[in-house]
Amino acid sequence: RFCLPLGLASLPTMATGEEIPPALQDSWGDFWLFRFVVNAAGYASIVVPGFLLIQYFKRRNYLETGRGICFPVIKSCVFGSEVKSAHQDDGSLPPRVEPTESSTARQVLKLLFCAAGLQVSYLTWGVLQERVMTRTYGATETDPGEKFKDSQFLVFMNRILAFTVAGLYCALTKQPRHGAPMYKYSFASLSNILSSWCQYEALKYISFPTQVLAKASKVIPVMMMGKLVSRKSYEYWEYLTAALISVGVSMFLLSSAPNRHVSTVTTFSGVVLLAGYIIFDSFTSNWQDALFTYKMSPVQMMFGVNVFSCLFTVGSLLEQGALLESVRFMARHSEFMAHAVLLSVCSACGQLFIFYTINQFGAAVFTIIMTLRQAFAILLSCLIYGHAVTVVGGLGVAVVFMALFLRVYARSRMKKRGKKLPPGETPVQKV
Repeated sequence: RFCLPLGLASLPTMATGEEIPPALQDSWGDFWLFRFVVNAAGYASIVVPGFLLIQYFKRRNYLETGRGICFPVIKSCVFGSEVKSAHQDDGSLPPRVEPTESSTARQVLKLLFCAAGLQVSYLTWGVLQERVMTRTYGATETDPGEKFKDSQFLVFMNRILAFTVAGLYCALTKQPRHGAPMYKYSFASLSNILSSWCQYEALKYISFPTQVLAKASKVIPVMMMGKLVSRKSYEYWEYLTAALISVGVSMFLLSSAPNRHVSTVTTFSGVVLLAGYIIFDSFTSNWQDALFTYKMSPVQMMFGVNVFSCLFTVGSLLEQGALLESVRFMARHSEFMAHAVLLSVCSACGQLFIFYTINQFGAAVFTIIMTLRQAFAILLSCLIYGHAVTVVGGLGVAVVFMALFLRVYARSRMKKRGKKLPPGETPVQKV
């Protein structure tokens, strides 16, 4: 009974000789690799029967032979109702609304509103994320308190609120007629769940500033994969900015290493989880781009993905008995309940601000705002949670964000010249 979790948990430790933090030694069943396997098994228990049903309906040629009250539902889920759009330049973005007869002052106020909404939503989300995953609840002079350990429950909380918000938005506003087979959202949903889970779980092993910098340097593995696998070519400024990002991240990590503190040192487990986040998130973006060839709005995409996200996470939580345990933890600690709800609200509202900002001002303005948000998030985390950053580390952070702004500038120049944007770039940042 105990051999499997013990063996799985010992693999990264034996490979690197790292010491697992004391807070994580309470139970081998709480170790990330074991939890990942258990969660994946829970998702498989839903995916496999669903896959078999889809194959069954396709083999039966259900569109011609199907009848009855279930026919519209099965048709929508398995076959869809429209063909793909033949011409679509950039389906990942909603059509840009050009201002008509709008004063400069009004446009400035609208831009400030978008910037403030994005900054408040995601800065609050980042602070709460670190608070929930790295600090204890219910601590007193005699009781050290307890940590919340189930990252999947937080993913479920985020997705259920995002599903509700997107559903209400679609019901209250006019949307394009939906044509994509519903089951196709499940692929992006599954990778989105896993990327979010890796993101939460990584905070048990690395600091929040390290995580933000790793996410900012995501362009490096994208370029490497494009060069090795697809033989893609890149502009000189792409190599320059990628080199600057790698130098900046190295400066930050090496300056933090001598501290040897559990919350700041980058462990093998943290690196693996961050790699998992980048891989799953990259798949999510690419699959969503492919789905946008169907006629749909970004909010419809948000709704479809979160339908399956809620199904996968609640099914896995119920199978493990973790849903009731998380609810009990929430009942014991009202502060955690407030943090979890606010975390979900910030995530859902942030997505709506993303769509609105791109719709009004374009992807370049949105990217600048979100890059500033990452810099502010590092500063805020250091101020609130006391992460020590040396002068060299601070210079490394500055180099990274200078490179990111250089990429934004170069991409905007290319767009004005009518050139195609580099492959693997996506202006929408998903959380």
